[in-house]
Amino acid sequence: MKRFISLGITLSMVLTASIGYALPFSPTPLKLSAPQTVTYNFDGTPANIPVSVSGTNATVLFLVFTKEQAASISKVRNGYLGWHYVNKIDTCLYVSTPTSMDKGNNSVIWSGQDETGNMVPAGDYTYYLWGYDSVSPKTIVSQFNTNPVRDKYLEEYGPDGNPLVQPFFVSRYAKWYIGSDPFDASLAETTKVPDLAKPWRAVERIAFDPTDHGYVFLQVCNDDNPYLHSLRRYEWVPGGSAILDASWADNGYLQLTTNDPYKFGGSGVTSDGQSLYCTFRSAESPSVDFYTISLDGEITQKIDMSEWWVSMNDAASGGQLTGGPNNVAERNGYVFLNNHGSCLKSMVNPSAAIEDEDDFWVWHNGNGDMVNDHNFESTSPRPWVCFDYNVGPYTYNISGDANLFSATPSYDLGAVSFALMAPDGTGLGYFSYAGETAAAKFGTEFCDTGSAYDGIYTDNKSSGNTDEQVGLWYVGHDSVKGTITNQVGVAEDAPSAFTVAQNVPNP
Repeated sequence: MKRFISLGITLSMVLTASIGYALPFSPTPLKLSAPQTVTYNFDGTPANIPVSVSGTNATVLFLVFTKEQAASISKVRNGYLGWHYVNKIDTCLYVSTPTSMDKGNNSVIWSGQDETGNMVPAGDYTYYLWGYDSVSPKTIVSQFNTNPVRDKYLEEYGPDGNPLVQPFFVSRYAKWYIGSDPFDASLAETTKVPDLAKPWRAVERIAFDPTDHGYVFLQVCNDDNPYLHSLRRYEWVPGGSAILDASWADNGYLQLTTNDPYKFGGSGVTSDGQSLYCTFRSAESPSVDFYTISLDGEITQKIDMSEWWVSMNDAASGGQLTGGPNNVAERNGYVFLNNHGSCLKSMVNPSAAIEDEDDFWVWHNGNGDMVNDHNFESTSPRPWVCFDYNVGPYTYNISGDANLFSATPSYDLGAVSFALMAPDGTGLGYFSYAGETAAAKFGTEFCDTGSAYDGIYTDNKSSGNTDEQVGLWYVGHDSVKGTITNQVGVAEDAPSAFTVAQNVPNP
């Protein structure tokens, strides 16, 4: 993988040119193209899949998944230390090594085998290509949207439910429209919440009302009185003070009830356009809950997550009792759960839990696959303790792309930028942006709606800036999927035989 060595010189040139001409941000998106359907005989001969790369060069992964088998894959936990759990989701059978692809025509070769070297049964399979630009230097998006990316989220959809032509980033109480002049500070739209003096505090992630971007939802805690943990709705007032919406819920407050008198925290708020989602956790007692909330301020679902997000063993071994979550993100109706000091990452399906709460859990990735693992070293004084914020890697946010690949920034692993997980939670490894260093990494956020701004948005601590506030930067990214089948025409039939073995879907 190439490294961009002269980042400092090039960055200086970019800044000088951009300031002089006051150019708007206009990225060169990475685009991958491949056949929607690939016909293959499953006879052991190589399948050649053409791949077209445009925009930038790319580092690409090729993956093969089961297709339409989710109903038969129920509560499977396997892999070393039982690191991987999957439920009601198609699973990964094969992952290629990362491949460097130049712009233009390329190809992927697959022998029809799974990760164990066995031929998969003839039938229908989903394949994915996931790629990012690992060669080009990052492009600056905003010099002034300067809070760490871990506190941000990207609003990609408008109140009409359609993708925004110009998405915007939200960072606590600041908003930045992607595509604006990166060096014009006046374009940063801000508001402030006037009634949050100590002991009140806001939980990191806010959410714009998906039906009216004139309002935001904010999760609020009181460090002196945990019973006052609540969700609030504010009117967003550009350049002024946000106004509590007293018409929402109970005079503008929705209390997230708890009987736990101990110190607690939350994840902030996310939305799928129809409901709000947030979590509550206690740092000192076994209490972790997930809330589904209607847009008019009613708790419609509360799910106890302590089965996965509380560990008495970790606490007894010198770690923490709970591993979070303190960060959430939504994509396609699924919610990703993360904590910066925990090995555990999860994806849940709130709508499926309406009929069967067991189907709330879709996948978990924990200690055992060497992706986001904690205390994996042979010299660790707390071997394989997952909930431990005293060791890295530190994963300050989580984000998913349109095909449900998810990434977390990874700090404290040297010149590594992010960890990547497949749509079923399979750990795919660590990856680096061009010019990466061992400096801190605070966020990785996907924009992926087909807009002119699709890609990865991140910080630029690797530039050597000693301040955490290093702006917002862009890296090209894309993922696509198709079908591999032994049929001519539209693939409809399932494989003739299929089982989830002990070592599948774990490479």
